[in-house]
Amino acid sequence: MKISLVGNPNSGKTSIFNRLTGLNQKIGNFPGVTVDKKSGLLKTSKGSHHILDLPGTYSLYAKTQDEQIVYDILSDPTHADYPDRIIVVADASNLERNLLLFTQVMDLGLPVILALNMSDIAAKKGVVIDYEKLSEVLGGVKIVPVNARTGQGMDQLIAETVSEDSNIPGSSFIEGEFEKGHFLITDPHRQKQLVEERYRKINNILKFVVRQEPTKRSMLKRQRMADKIITHPLLGFVLFLGVLMVIFQAIYAWAEWPMDLIDTLFLSLSQWVINNLPEGVLTSLIAEGIIPGLGGVLIFIPQITLLFAFIFILEESGYMARVVFIMDKIMRPFGLNGRSVVPLISGVACAIPAIMATRTIENWKERLITIMVTPLMSCSARLPVYTLLIALVIPNQTIGPFKLQGLALLAMYLIGLLGALLAAFVFKWIIKAKQKSFLVMELPYYRMPRWNNLAITLWEKVRLFVFDAGKVIFSISIILWVLASYGPGDRIQQAVDKIPEPVTQEDVNAYEKKVASVSLSNSYIGILGHAMEPAIRPLGYNWQIGIALITSFAAREVFVGSMATIYSVGENFEADETLIQRMRKEQNPETGKPVYNLASGLSLMVFYAFAMQCMSTLAVVLRETKKWKWPLLQLIYMTAMAYLAALITYQILK
Repeated sequence: MKISLVGNPNSGKTSIFNRLTGLNQKIGNFPGVTVDKKSGLLKTSKGSHHILDLPGTYSLYAKTQDEQIVYDILSDPTHADYPDRIIVVADASNLERNLLLFTQVMDLGLPVILALNMSDIAAKKGVVIDYEKLSEVLGGVKIVPVNARTGQGMDQLIAETVSEDSNIPGSSFIEGEFEKGHFLITDPHRQKQLVEERYRKINNILKFVVRQEPTKRSMLKRQRMADKIITHPLLGFVLFLGVLMVIFQAIYAWAEWPMDLIDTLFLSLSQWVINNLPEGVLTSLIAEGIIPGLGGVLIFIPQITLLFAFIFILEESGYMARVVFIMDKIMRPFGLNGRSVVPLISGVACAIPAIMATRTIENWKERLITIMVTPLMSCSARLPVYTLLIALVIPNQTIGPFKLQGLALLAMYLIGLLGALLAAFVFKWIIKAKQKSFLVMELPYYRMPRWNNLAITLWEKVRLFVFDAGKVIFSISIILWVLASYGPGDRIQQAVDKIPEPVTQEDVNAYEKKVASVSLSNSYIGILGHAMEPAIRPLGYNWQIGIALITSFAAREVFVGSMATIYSVGENFEADETLIQRMRKEQNPETGKPVYNLASGLSLMVFYAFAMQCMSTLAVVLRETKKWKWPLLQLIYMTAMAYLAALITYQILK
C-alpha cells in the first residue's frame, strides 16, 4: 500500500515516521519544487508498504507551498503519490487545533486512521479522552493512542494500518465542502465560515468525549519558572550566547582525537598505495589525488556530527522555539521577525533547507530579506574550512576554561550572524512593502530529545554530507590532479631542466622538493593560478589559494579537498606529514615568510564567512523567488562584501 502521514507541525509526525521506517528511508524533492520528500518502507510479516511523510500543515486550505503539496496529493487520484490509506497524527494534548485538519482529511472520503500522539503530555495535563466515544462521533474512525517517544501503541498502529478493514469514515463531518477530494467552496469568506463551523462542532464533541481531571500543575509551574529565565529579554539572550559557546567548545574538544585518527588513517593509506602498487599514473592519481581529496572531507565527520546533534537537541527540547521568541524584538529593526531565526539558525547546518524554511514567514518582504541573508550564516560546509585554517594560524592554547581555537570558531559564526543582520538592515530600505507582520506562536513543552530520532537524523545528515560532497570532491580531485600533473607541451620539463643537478646526496631532498614545486607551478593549474594571483595578492593569498577559491564555488567544503590535492602532488608520503604540516611549511618565494600566518589565515576565514561559494544555494534562491535578479544580486553583494572584508582584515593585521 501507499500510506501517507499527515499532521500539524510539531505533532510528532516525523517521529512516528521514523518509528515506522527506521533506516529504510530516503529523502528527495517533490517534482518541480524544493520541498523535502521523505519516504520509507514499513516492513511487516505480510510484506512492505510505502510510507510518505507529507509536509506539516494546519489545514487543507493551502496558504503555503508545503500545504499546497499536501492538498494536491490528497485531492488527485491520478497523482503518483496518491495514498491508499492516511494516518493523521494529532497532538492528544491539543485536540481542538489538531482535529480541524483531521476532520478535513476524513471528509475527503479516503481510508484514514487517527494516531493520537503525546498521550503522556495529555495525561500530565489531566486530559482524559474517551477513545471509543470519539471514534463513534467521528463516524467509526479507528483511533490509536500512541507515544512516539517510547514506542507505546506503535504495534497497534501498525496492525490497524496494514489491516484489511477499509477504515473509511461512515459519515462526513461537514457536508458539501468536498466532492471526490476537491473543494467545492473557493470563496475565502465562506471558507472562514466553514472553519468556524468545524471548530464549533469540534468543541461540542470535546465536551462530550474529554474530561479534565485536577492536577498538581507541577509540570506547568516548572515550565513557567524556566520560561521566566529562558525568555527574559536580557538573561535569555545571554543564556543563548552561553549555549553557543558551549557548543563550539565541545565541537573542538570532543572531535579532536577522532579527527586525528581519520587523518592518520588516510595518510597511511596513501603511503600503502605508493609502497604496494606499481609506479605509474594510476598509482599517483590514487595516492596524490583521490585519497587526499576524500580524506580532506571525511576528517570533518566528527565535527559535522556534533554540530547536527546539538541543533537537533535544541529543537527537540523545545529550546529553539524560545530562541525564536526572545530574538523577535532584536530582529525587527533589521527588517526581520522572530520566525526568521529558524532559517538563520538552520543555516548553520545548511543554507538550502534553511532557505526553504522561510516559507513559514507570511510577510513577503521579511521572507525575501531572510532568503537574501541566510547564506551569510556559517553553514556546516564552511566548518572544514574554518577548522583547517584555525589549526594553521590559531595557537592551541586555553584562556581560562576555554580553548582559544574554540573561541575563534565561535567568533566566525558570530561574524556571519553580524553580517546577516547588517545586510538585512540594508535590504530593509531597498525592498519596499506595505504589509505589516506580527509574531504569533505556541511554545511547546520542554521535553527530553528522542534519542532514537537523533541516531536516525545524524545518520541521514552525515550520509548526505559524505555522499553529496564525496561525489563532488571525487570528481574535482581527479580534475585537479590532472591539471596539477600536466602542462602545455614540454613546459614542465624545460623548467625542471633549468634546476641545477644535486652535487651531493644531501642535496637530493632539496632538489626533489624544488622539482615538485617547479612542476606544479608550470602545470595547467599553476598557470591558471598565477594568472589570477594579482587580484588576490592584496588579500594575502597565493595562487594555490586562488585555485581552491575557484573549485570551492561548487561547494565550500571542496576548498579542503582542493588544498589536499594541490599539496599532495609530488609529495613523499613516507615523511608522515599531514596536510596542515605541509601547508604550514609553505613559504612566500619573495619574502621567505610563511604563506599561512595570522593575517592571511583570518583574511581567508573572513572571505569564506561572507562569500557565496555554493551553486546549489543560488539555484534554491532562484526557485524560491522565481526571479533571476535575486540570486544574481546575492552573488554580487556577497562576493563584494567578502573581498572588501578580507582586504581590510589582511591589510590591518599584516
